[in-house]
Amino acid sequence: MAIEVAIKKKIGNFSLDVAFSAGEEMFALLGASGCGKSMTLKCIAGIETPDEGKIVLNGRTLFDSEKKINVIPQKRKVGYMFQDYALFPNMNVEKNIMAGMGKKPEKEVVQDYIRRFRLEGLENHLPRQLSGGQKQRVALARMMASQPEILLLDEPLSALDSFLKWQVEEELQDLLSEIGKTVLFVSHSRDEVYHLCDRICVIDKGHIETVQDKKDFFANPVTQAAARISGCRNIVPAKRLSEHQLTVPDWGICFELEKEISEDISFVGVRAHYIEVSSDLESMKNSSIMQVDRLLEQQFESELLLKYNQDTSSLRILMDKEQAEQLAKHAQIRITIPEHALLLLRA
Repeated sequence: MAIEVAIKKKIGNFSLDVAFSAGEEMFALLGASGCGKSMTLKCIAGIETPDEGKIVLNGRTLFDSEKKINVIPQKRKVGYMFQDYALFPNMNVEKNIMAGMGKKPEKEVVQDYIRRFRLEGLENHLPRQLSGGQKQRVALARMMASQPEILLLDEPLSALDSFLKWQVEEELQDLLSEIGKTVLFVSHSRDEVYHLCDRICVIDKGHIETVQDKKDFFANPVTQAAARISGCRNIVPAKRLSEHQLTVPDWGICFELEKEISEDISFVGVRAHYIEVSSDLESMKNSSIMQVDRLLEQQFESELLLKYNQDTSSLRILMDKEQAEQLAKHAQIRITIPEHALLLLRA
């Protein structure tokens, strides 16, 4: 089972231009609010119509602008779950599930979905009487009852508070692992996609930045936008000097690297946990002496902000609270960025 998407759509000043494919997997569309994630899902579901392009699901063309094919939503066999689950407020659990099964749903089949999604005892409850996790299971059961070939989940955890989100996320992971279908999971939360998804497609301002396996994406994002959304807090401009050298003015470092530096590299990044610090100011490779700017205390660790000079951006370092407090007493400290921790990024 697979989907292939290559579409363009313009709305006002916003342009969506995406192309990707996904198999039987949890495939994440990750990006900031307004980047085009939900619009992509709506085009696949047939709620919105692309200006041009093609959408093919399991060899069946849902949309083709050249051939003038545009299958109506009801015949696409696409299951779409909205952020708020969109349950019918005046229908109980059983009737909500039946609503996805056509005109004459079989009672035994309905009961099978109730058992499968652990909803026994809730058949007569209205949506307002359900917890967030229960609502999500009802929405999934209704969606699966329509026998879709693909599931589109549009930020299904965004409406939940942090404590409930952890519980519902675990339930969702278990349910989706049993379903065995292609799942497109839209989110702006890197934690959600790390826990739930196999591959990640980063969308920024309507365009795809990168498509990578989950672990590779977090270890080696390839663009500035991808690094930022992966959680990297230190991203600054860089200038390539040669195949193995580049300078980073904001950090006061001229890096000498063993790996080759591509000509299109114009930014570098480093995660806040991977920076080595010392009160010893002796010169070292790939290091710089920086001024202590401020200390920001957090619940379990502290964030030390450093500056190369007053005109440069802050370098953020996360570390043990006691160590941060000791280093903050110094006017200057030396930072070293190991080669394996340095992210080389395209614009």
